[in-house]
Amino acid sequence: MMRKVTFEIKRKMIQVAAFAYSNLYLGNFLDGRLYKGKWKSFCNPGMNCYSCPAATTACPIGAMQAVNGSIDFKTSFYVWGMILAFGVVLGRAVCGFLCPFGLIQELLYKVPFPKKKLWKGFTWIKYILLVVFVLMLPVVKTNAVGSGAPAFCEYICPVGTLEGGIPLLSTHPELRRVIGTLFSVKMVILVITLVGCLSICRFFCKVMCPLGAIYGLLNKVSLFHMDVNMGKCIHCGKCTHVCPMDVDPVKTPDSAECIRCGKCVSACPKKALKLGIR
Repeated sequence: MMRKVTFEIKRKMIQVAAFAYSNLYLGNFLDGRLYKGKWKSFCNPGMNCYSCPAATTACPIGAMQAVNGSIDFKTSFYVWGMILAFGVVLGRAVCGFLCPFGLIQELLYKVPFPKKKLWKGFTWIKYILLVVFVLMLPVVKTNAVGSGAPAFCEYICPVGTLEGGIPLLSTHPELRRVIGTLFSVKMVILVITLVGCLSICRFFCKVMCPLGAIYGLLNKVSLFHMDVNMGKCIHCGKCTHVCPMDVDPVKTPDSAECIRCGKCVSACPKKALKLGIR
């Protein structure tokens, strides 16, 4: 038990530290200002909206969309290079340790609410959102100067609605006067997401996050990975039972859904599972 508590406490401390660093300017919520200093030139490794008044850094998905349809190849190389670097080193451990919205989802799931299991077919939706809204539409739909439209942020992203849209509307009456149908649709998406997070652990990660889709594809090659000692494994199923992402780590230790949270490692009575550097 002590081993389990110790690892989870360490993970939570890292999550809280990452959240705090990602949102240093909490005072901006009072007047709806946005931090636009030098740190906004850098991308957060996890999901955290650029338009959040407290945000210190930029959103990698937003930045990716902005440069996909742009002729600024240096910026494009930087954004893709940063995401791939995090993915190759950590894989989806970024989701388990460094993502601010990942922490919010875990806290929401602790709220007393009927809990459900997700049909695994829904996990493919995030790949469709990645291909269509992050990769394709910003290239197809560009403005007069050749900049790609941030389609995922504009039409889908519940993170942006929660962290950016609602705080800015609450402090800027002029924005409330021009709310249209699109924002109403995004509010519906946000409500569905929040209810999903109350009922299903990390609902947004499993179903909707295009950044998690990218990191998940890199789980098989990331330096930080999971080892399974089949000689020690007694196939008790405890690792699968505690997994928040509904993964069987014995069968698929490099699953694209695994966020490397370590709960399966702590639950294993024979210490057959191990997280470490490849």
